Amino acid sequence: MRMSVAENVVVGAFVRASTDEEAYRLAQEAIEKVGLSAIANRIASELTSKELRLMELARALAGQPQLLLLDETLAGLGQSEAEELIVVLKRLAAEDITIVIIEHTMNVMVRLVDRFVVLNHGKVLTEGSPESIIRDKSVVEAYLGKKWSAA
Repeated sequence: MRMSVAENVVVGAFVRASTDEEAYRLAQEAIEKVGLSAIANRIASELTSKELRLMELARALAGQPQLLLLDETLAGLGQSEAEELIVVLKRLAAEDITIVIIEHTMNVMVRLVDRFVVLNHGKVLTEGSPESIIRDKSVVEAYLGKKWSAA
């Protein structure tokens, strides 16, 4: 079955909703939060990569989480698409939703996050503010490389 954006998002609302009416209301609120109201009736298979990510985010938000865990949300997106998604994530963080992001796109993450926990081979390599992380020699060596240091 081919489902619309709204139908996909309402599935996430049933985590919290006790009635169909409540689920549809929560789904609509989530769709509005991520900026997809104009395409809520579009079939998901017709969406761009960015729109799919936003729909997935809306589906998670429809369940009204206190903690949102995102894995490689920016992977495969162009710079402008990633920037648009970052705007939405910043807005959500301002609404007191704790967001944990597993992401390798450091140039965007350093502008988004308050705190990093850097893992290497399953162990904590270091943690701290974006400023301290980008200057940490072990992080540069493990992830960022010499080009990052030069910049």
